[in-house]
Amino acid sequence: MANKFEPPYAVEAAGYQKKEGETPVYRHFLSPDELVGHPPNITTMWEMYLHGYEISKDRPFVGIRHKEEDVFKEYRWETYEQVRPHIENFGKGLLKLGLARQQTLGVYSINRREWTVAEIACYKEALIVVALYDTLGPEAMDYIINQTEMEHIVCSKDKVESILNIKERLPFIKSIISMDEDINDADKEKAQSLGVGLYTFAQIEELGAAVNEASKLPSPEDIATICYTSGTTGVPKGAVLTQANCVASIYSAAYAGDLGSFAHVDENDVYISYLPLAHVFERVVEGLMLFRGAAIGYYTGNPATLMDDIAELKPTVFASVPRLFNRIYDKVLAGVNAKGGVASYLFHMAYNAKKANLDNSVHHWLYDRLVFKAIREKLGGRIRFIISGSAPIAPEVLEFLKICLSATVHEGYGQTENYCSGALTILNDNTTGVVGAPFLCSEFKLVDVPDMNYYSTDIPNPRGELCIRGNAVMKGFYKSPEKTQEAIDVDGWLHTGDIAMIDDAKRIAIIDRLKNIFKLSQGEYIAPEKIESIYQKNELIAQAFVYGESKQSQLVGIFLPDHDPLMHWAAKKPEFASMSFEQLCESPAVNLEVMKELTKFGKEYGLKGFEQVKALHLITEEFSVANELLTPTFKLRRENARSAFKEQIDQMYHTLTHGRAFN
Repeated sequence: MANKFEPPYAVEAAGYQKKEGETPVYRHFLSPDELVGHPPNITTMWEMYLHGYEISKDRPFVGIRHKEEDVFKEYRWETYEQVRPHIENFGKGLLKLGLARQQTLGVYSINRREWTVAEIACYKEALIVVALYDTLGPEAMDYIINQTEMEHIVCSKDKVESILNIKERLPFIKSIISMDEDINDADKEKAQSLGVGLYTFAQIEELGAAVNEASKLPSPEDIATICYTSGTTGVPKGAVLTQANCVASIYSAAYAGDLGSFAHVDENDVYISYLPLAHVFERVVEGLMLFRGAAIGYYTGNPATLMDDIAELKPTVFASVPRLFNRIYDKVLAGVNAKGGVASYLFHMAYNAKKANLDNSVHHWLYDRLVFKAIREKLGGRIRFIISGSAPIAPEVLEFLKICLSATVHEGYGQTENYCSGALTILNDNTTGVVGAPFLCSEFKLVDVPDMNYYSTDIPNPRGELCIRGNAVMKGFYKSPEKTQEAIDVDGWLHTGDIAMIDDAKRIAIIDRLKNIFKLSQGEYIAPEKIESIYQKNELIAQAFVYGESKQSQLVGIFLPDHDPLMHWAAKKPEFASMSFEQLCESPAVNLEVMKELTKFGKEYGLKGFEQVKALHLITEEFSVANELLTPTFKLRRENARSAFKEQIDQMYHTLTHGRAFN
């Protein structure tokens, strides 16, 4: 058991005069006097990579699953020493192609070896990485490519045609670099007719291999990446992040591991890369692996077979989002309940015994082997620490991961605008519902939000909008001074738009969202995300969308039931036992019973009467990125959901207005 720190986990920063309507400024308890910036003699992302390279020259770096006759087999590895020439040659090749320092390179593909090679090459040559991804939509893609005056895009071969098809809307594009060798003839002919250079990744490396002159090394203030946030409304905004910003965030995580407040990563670790590299969460985690000289294995690209990739790779570090963890949780518990009898009894006995001792250890000498081994093996059997980000994770799921996987679990909080450097939970602190202490490179404060009745003077705990300042906060939004001024004030504070609470141990808890509120006709303010998070804790509900109108006094909801728990629930009721999942969702009688269940559940979790939905509609298709109901970071697109379910919402309000209501 590692050293267990005692609270407080954040301390007041010296030298700041507290302002009216704000809390004091807080910093990480292990670095109260200064904000972490960079390791000794390392100030750029290229130098971060070289640090890991020197540790692990002859050790595995990137791994890809070997394929035989369309069947994926074992992972095959290249060492750090083997990959470095590819990185340097690709970077020199980009310069030979015509890119100049601080020009943008688009990267458009799923996670793969070439993504990482291109990214590090850009860091070395002070080029700017701009990630492109399908879920942005065609209009947003055009907007980003044109706003950044992007001339060159590197992409997987399946994206070549889609770029050529919109070339007439992309006046700056000069060349496309395919990550794959087998470019089809049709794409070659079309590129030629459009005057677009079409190259393979290997051809750019060959261009660079012939260049002997050394280029100027990057500086800390060079822009490393412009990360576009999809947002829930409007055009995307490009967060401008320097090499120094990226270094500060990654090194803060590494240094916290050295100090013992976060899991320590070293050259023996293996990481599964599957979360989109278009987002800063994955970029920071992979940056940490690079800095430590760890190995990165890439998934095969199909989310449906991710668990097979994980079982084959046997990673020691796993970063993911609550959506996946919830599925693992539901599947395991459904399996336990289906077995019943002795197996179920043994599982729950072992589970409760480990839960009671979590403050001391995530391991148990007997139960880990006897009860939980099979669950761990589904994730390769070697995971020693997990990090969850992007959205809040349910407390019961957090405990489940620690107990069943015998792993340390950290929850992180961050935004694109601060390169993910918001907060991290403290090692061996098993408190749920918090995101821990600020990153070592960041400081924070809360600011009053009178419209929502959140005040820094609230008793027993201060509440307000979370504001973050530090070495990883972006320079601003690209070519958007107005949006930059809205986000970052004159004192350098990034206003996150998240409502937080500081608990007694000086941990941060995210409790609400500033913009996602609306008022009902009786004047009550509603925070739908809070309500949705409560309903989604119910085992019957996988996803929830809570909606209200200013002319209405009641809330309605669109709910996706969790398939297996709903079928198990229905099997116990004779009137529903023979129904399919689709029939259950369409049944008015099932709707009524689920409504009663959720109303009771909501009361148990403290929802006020006006916060409870009074009518609901059950759906069978999940909210997803593909159907544009979720952002790429799995946040609900409320306007899209409102439009998609307008007919059902209108019908529910019609029914409520004509006298049927649930109490």
